[in-house]
Amino acid sequence: MQEHFVKKTRCGFPFGVSAPTSSHFNVASAPAESAIDKVAATKDSSSIVPDVSSTERRENNHLFTFPGAWPNLESQWRDVDIQVNKYLKFESRQKTSLMKTVSSYKPSSGEVTQAQVLLLGPVGSGKSSFISSVQSVFNGRVTNRAMVGSSSTSFTKKLQSFNIHGQSGEDPTGLVLCDMVGLGGGEMTGPTLHDIMSVIKGHAPEGHKRHHEFSPDQPVRSETVGYVKRPSLKDKIHCVAFVVDASKILTYPKGLNTTFQQLREHISDLGVHQVALLTHIDQICSETYKDVTQVYKTRIIRDMMGKAATLLGMSTSYIIPVRNYSSELDLDVNTDVLLLTAVDHILQYADLYFQDNTRQNTGPKID
Repeated sequence: MQEHFVKKTRCGFPFGVSAPTSSHFNVASAPAESAIDKVAATKDSSSIVPDVSSTERRENNHLFTFPGAWPNLESQWRDVDIQVNKYLKFESRQKTSLMKTVSSYKPSSGEVTQAQVLLLGPVGSGKSSFISSVQSVFNGRVTNRAMVGSSSTSFTKKLQSFNIHGQSGEDPTGLVLCDMVGLGGGEMTGPTLHDIMSVIKGHAPEGHKRHHEFSPDQPVRSETVGYVKRPSLKDKIHCVAFVVDASKILTYPKGLNTTFQQLREHISDLGVHQVALLTHIDQICSETYKDVTQVYKTRIIRDMMGKAATLLGMSTSYIIPVRNYSSELDLDVNTDVLLLTAVDHILQYADLYFQDNTRQNTGPKID
């Protein structure tokens, strides 16, 4: 597998793209029409959204058109332990409980004190926004710690790690969220498979852009300044969270499916567990936009979860719907519960990595 991968990289062939133009991701080189617009244009009765209503909203000068109202499901499409009170709000005690769970998390391996999670996704999928949103929950106010952009090119230019701190005055939690350049954002931008695997294996230095950009012409290698030749467990990525935009699922380039498939195969070979986040759920469903507590009862979100599962090549049980903070100035308990539920989900799979490696390290030694 490794030999095959190196050959593809050296030959300059991209993975996940059919034409051998370059060895980088390029899944967002042209602006795509919104998912809702595309679905609305078809009369296929099997499509997720049959009609488009006049319910619209503008955000960042982009017009979002919500699908026509559908009746909610009689029961939740996912069995989750999230209760709604008489005020149609998630119980605040659930937020408190989840914050305590995340704050008190400690990796099950004695070799490390924090779990490192790498966020991977197309440009504009909401990776940086998710990091800022999670930190906002613990800060008690909306903050933008990770720089967030709104253009078609990736705002994140280097590999950055963000310690998720507990509430004011508390030490960092056992979680570190790592952000890197998005999968494709221009003619010659985006990480290669080689560079992504170097990051996951722990070879790539922090702040990689300070020395050179992630580029097919300058791959991460032993000569790279700060290159970690013998990475320890603390240098490696312990879980990968793919991030996809619910409003763009139906308009992502076809090659992205292959990209995710090849990525997941290589990451699985390293024994690293993978989960996914479905962002911007409020942009495809008017019910969820008005009331995010309805996320597990709307048909549109349920069906879009299935589309995301097909795109990523994974079961929907690994995918968590979230709503990031964008234009809001104040926290919302419902949004916080979804974000914290996603973090708890991620940590469970990160800890499986530590459990797997602990079992391997404590096995019988062979001379």
